[in-house]
Amino acid sequence: PEPPEGGWGWVVMLAAMWCNGAVFGIQNSCGVLFVSMLQLFGGSDDEQLVFKTAWVTSLSMGMVFFCSPIVSIFTDLFGCRKVAVIGAAAGFAGLLSSSFVSTIEPLYFTYGILFACGCSFAYQPSLVILGHYFKKRLGLVNGIVTAGSSLFTVSLPFLLRVLLDSVGLYNTLRVLCILMFILFLAGFTYKPLVSNAKDKEGGKKGKFKFLPEKKICNFSVFKVLGYRIWAFGIPAALFGYFVPYVHLMKHVKDRFGDGVPEEVLLLCLGITSGVGRLIFGRVADYIPGAKKVYLQVASFFFIGLMSMMIPLCHVFGGLIAVCLFMGLFDGCFICIMAPIAFELVGAQNVSQAIGFLLGFMSIPMTVGPPIAGLLRDHLGTYDVAFYLAGVPPLIGGAILCFIPWVHERQKLKERSKPVDGETAEKMLENESALVSDTTEKPDKEMESGF
Repeated sequence: PEPPEGGWGWVVMLAAMWCNGAVFGIQNSCGVLFVSMLQLFGGSDDEQLVFKTAWVTSLSMGMVFFCSPIVSIFTDLFGCRKVAVIGAAAGFAGLLSSSFVSTIEPLYFTYGILFACGCSFAYQPSLVILGHYFKKRLGLVNGIVTAGSSLFTVSLPFLLRVLLDSVGLYNTLRVLCILMFILFLAGFTYKPLVSNAKDKEGGKKGKFKFLPEKKICNFSVFKVLGYRIWAFGIPAALFGYFVPYVHLMKHVKDRFGDGVPEEVLLLCLGITSGVGRLIFGRVADYIPGAKKVYLQVASFFFIGLMSMMIPLCHVFGGLIAVCLFMGLFDGCFICIMAPIAFELVGAQNVSQAIGFLLGFMSIPMTVGPPIAGLLRDHLGTYDVAFYLAGVPPLIGGAILCFIPWVHERQKLKERSKPVDGETAEKMLENESALVSDTTEKPDKEMESGF
């Protein structure tokens, strides 16, 4: 059936917006929780405290992306509603259990794995379900849903600071469980409208659908050279991407003390990230084909440059300017992921292509912040860590520059390919069928008196 372009779809849109905001609002505000974890679990004799604590938040963000290929398979098998509800329940359980630990080590599982996996299983169906209700307005709806992330990233750090100062880390995590409980209820709104053609392909009409292996894991996307370069270049750029989100709050405390409102930096990142998604998403519509990749090249260049600028800022106002620019180009990088995937692999393979890419992205996003924490533990300052965090985006951006050239060459090769025998035979059959149709039509018309 055709999407209704509204109706119950607006409720689904609000539920998906809440999901985007709750998941990435908590993840992007991890710098505030990171400082509180250091104070609660830290000891003066622990020389690797920052390194150990950074694993909690970076593992959490990494697992959200690492589970993406698996979530896409489960969504195909069981539907959006079941996967989203179970994911939100798992996230709620992980966050609640994190509020009862007494040492940092259990948080690796409760917060870093259980909570993050739940977020991943709740997040991806919220994007898939939108296509059931919207087609003509899908771009507008995706923009509104994505804005939920920026809205929560802007407001949540201030709420967390108030909660941490008044009730402590444990009770703050319990308050955040309210967000996950609402997300659990929101998952029930994901009523699918599009009939699932895979039921017929599964070979069984029962409760469970068994899809062919090729349908479950579509590795054909890796035959496209442009996609292979993209799937290598993006993760290469992200080794330093998540470092500022985790360590910037601690860096500000080290350099400026407690008299500075460090949450303002996350506010700047959130606002300009939302603005960047709106501006560059529209700009990408005017850039033809795979040349959209050049926008990601520019965004990685500026993100890397801004990371290197952080240690050079000895005035808090300078850090605000850096975060404004970083958020703007962060929004640029995120908003054109799907359009580039469409250009490289086509509409039929785009879901699996994005799923595999997000899975690859999880590795550098998990590893980068702990390495930065290790450097801070050994050197006593974050300066070297931020300088090094700026290098991978520059390298990744340089790798991505090859994609438009490779993509154009591949298209030229496909156009110049000789038509094989089987294809030529089918074309001849179609032509003969058309000729026979045109000759039969006048005869029938004459017989009927026209």
